[in-house]
Amino acid sequence: MSVDLLQADRPLFSYPTFKQRAEKPAPFLPMSRKEMKQLGWDSCDVIIVVGDAYVDHPSFGMAVIGRTLEAQGYRVGIIAQPDWHSKDAFMKLGKPNLFFGVSAGNMDSMINRYTAERRMRHDDAYTPNNEGGKRPDRAVLAYTQRCKEAYKDVPVVIGGIEASLRRIAHYDYWSDKVRHSVLLDSKADILLYGNAERPLLEVAHRISLGEPVKEMLDIRGTAVLTKQALPGWDGLDSQQVDQIGKIDPIINPYADINVACATQKIADQSSQSQDTSQPITVLPPMAKSHKKKPWENTYIQMPSFEKVRDDKMLYAHTSRILHQETNPGCARALAQYHGQRLLWVNPPAYPLTTEEIDAVFGFEYQRVPHPSYGDAKIPAYDMIRFSVNIMRGCFGGCTFCSITEHEGRVIQSRSEDSIVKEIETIRDKVPGFTGVISDLGGPTANMYRLKCKSPKAEQTCRRLSCVYPDICHHMSTDHQHTIGLYRRARKLTGIKKILIASGVRYDIAVEDPRYVKELVEHHVGGYLKIAPEHTEKGPLDKMMKPTMTSYEAFKQMFEKYSKAANKKQFLIPYFISAHPGTTDQDMINLARWLKENNFKLDQVQNFYPSPMANATTMYHTGKNPLHKVGTNSEKVLITKGARQRRLHKAILRYHVPENWPQIREVLKKLKLEHLIGRSANCLVPAESRDELKAAAKQGTNKPGKPALSRHTGLDQFKSHKKGKSTAKKRLVTKDKVGSTRKIKLG
Repeated sequence: MSVDLLQADRPLFSYPTFKQRAEKPAPFLPMSRKEMKQLGWDSCDVIIVVGDAYVDHPSFGMAVIGRTLEAQGYRVGIIAQPDWHSKDAFMKLGKPNLFFGVSAGNMDSMINRYTAERRMRHDDAYTPNNEGGKRPDRAVLAYTQRCKEAYKDVPVVIGGIEASLRRIAHYDYWSDKVRHSVLLDSKADILLYGNAERPLLEVAHRISLGEPVKEMLDIRGTAVLTKQALPGWDGLDSQQVDQIGKIDPIINPYADINVACATQKIADQSSQSQDTSQPITVLPPMAKSHKKKPWENTYIQMPSFEKVRDDKMLYAHTSRILHQETNPGCARALAQYHGQRLLWVNPPAYPLTTEEIDAVFGFEYQRVPHPSYGDAKIPAYDMIRFSVNIMRGCFGGCTFCSITEHEGRVIQSRSEDSIVKEIETIRDKVPGFTGVISDLGGPTANMYRLKCKSPKAEQTCRRLSCVYPDICHHMSTDHQHTIGLYRRARKLTGIKKILIASGVRYDIAVEDPRYVKELVEHHVGGYLKIAPEHTEKGPLDKMMKPTMTSYEAFKQMFEKYSKAANKKQFLIPYFISAHPGTTDQDMINLARWLKENNFKLDQVQNFYPSPMANATTMYHTGKNPLHKVGTNSEKVLITKGARQRRLHKAILRYHVPENWPQIREVLKKLKLEHLIGRSANCLVPAESRDELKAAAKQGTNKPGKPALSRHTGLDQFKSHKKGKSTAKKRLVTKDKVGSTRKIKLG
């Protein structure tokens, strides 16, 4: 989708400047009273409390929000990574005149603190010196509580990705239960979801005029708590929209215009049941009509928290409704009772226009961490300090990804001039720049300025993806704007190389070979990361990812253009283990593909059920929300339990000796013993004589029992390392070498 068609009723910077201030931007947003005094401030209008270290860079949310408010005349202070054990740290800047803004940071705090196996991490890339433990679990809840304790009468506005992904009743992987909306649990006054510049400025403006936050019920991009539905709104029961066990056609408001894109054919094409929905037809965008559009001032009453907590089918149904209501052009409000209180989620905010997003990225960021951190290294900053974000949003719709739930499917692209200016700023001002831009991308590398070719379809489309199961015929795949940007950027004085590190959506890239050629010839630094995620159709369908046919087509183009450019370059594929819909056989097939293609993965990502994602709904319910939800609907095989999840991860690392016992066990279970041995077609070697002796000594080689425990393989291999054959020594050496980088190419 393009942003030009989804204009807001009010431009982003059309609000009067607060107190008609015309102050110069602060060098850094103050983090102490001393800095406030240097700026001549006696108080802050807004104080942002955040779980990340403060880096004044447009890739860090607190900097973007702070500078956006500053541009409107507000005095903004930041309390970064406060000690949450008491209210004292939350009072260090004094009482804010308007409100506290609370965010967990650039990541959900639970994902930041725990691995996919629910083990606590001992590091934190968003903290000086990578130090762990500097933020609490469920940071939005903890920070809001302390803000309320510090100043009871000051409103608290919550936002950021943690609040965004937890805006309704949601399954929480770490507690293994359905939790309330974070708005209810935190007792905040209002929740902002998505990239929230637009609702943020409206909230700030209305608070500054003296309007109580509790009365701000109708702002797009916000969620609030009320006692009942807003007056003047028409309600629909969720089963009127998407009846459980049956897919009803969406209302056809304009029968004279035929637009096939907006039908609900997504993913159902692979279902045995045929899609019975009718084409949606629309008026031109923002057209004035005497006839009320069916989504205007309409809300959907979803099953209550108590019902989705106790009924997994209703949970899957609710998730399906939520994801259908994400297009700002036609989304309806959502209502969900939590006990006697009604959670009211307004439709998404209109995305930023090119001029607006240029302004947001054009503020006077220092592009370095706050001076108070001294020489401490912040890994997340080091990774992006020489990169440029050229767009927002993603229309891929991958079920395991949180981009759609947070940034949305509308592509918001910056202008070439804005991007070039930022590159020049990096060249001229950022310490340590050597002439190499590490990335020119965003959520994806190659969706810059791609848009729907049908304005009429775009306004009412409810597809969950523009590229799955096939690329929509309304979607443009012309990469000319991206190619032009690359060419202009690399001609800049002082720029030696521009690399592309963001994920390339290769199924779109192969539609325009010019882009692949440009990418391969000029913007690959030896390795290019792409994410096929799996090789088997079962899990790929649950991920809403393309088949390996697209990967092979891209690989052929990549190798062709690399050879033509006389460059030795490699693709580095990324894969997910234990994703919903994945069988043991699927993992074995993937491992065999890896071996046949000489890939040895050192790091593998186990599926991580992030809040509100479609794949998380599958994980929790065993239902597929991409299809109709009912008693007879498709059941999704779920990999649960630490042992089974470790097994799937181990299979992908088939070359590591400590994983061999587990892999042998599953191969025998699947009657694939022919894959055990020393031949080239085998996946793992047979047990060595020493392994068999050790197993016999431990009494673990009895019939019907596993030959070895999870750790036995590696321990025994190390204990008998001396005196082993040369081949085994070579294997250990290979593994050590391979472990020094993410992937080892055979």
